[in-house]
Amino acid sequence: MNPFKWLIILPVRFYQLFISPILGPRCRFYPTCSHYTIEAVQQHGVFCGLWLAIKRIAKCHPGNPGGVDPVPSCGCHSDKETTPKEKSDNA
Repeated sequence: MNPFKWLIILPVRFYQLFISPILGPRCRFYPTCSHYTIEAVQQHGVFCGLWLAIKRIAKCHPGNPGGVDPVPSCGCHSDKETTPKEKSDNA
């Protein structure tokens, strides 16, 4: 595995193994935000995976109902953002 991926994954694994059991279940989503982060980094690389994880963690708050939110298969720009071509087609 890419050593840069480990720079992200190891702290998340530490959190999963040592901190999360103390705090108890808190995530509103499935998979949990920590599992999502690992999967996103493994699938999409460090930069895109970390960006997806940051966006996911930002959504994990009491005002969001949560639910099933898997890692997108197509990467960073998969959250219903329109591309410039789609914008011109819709105009």
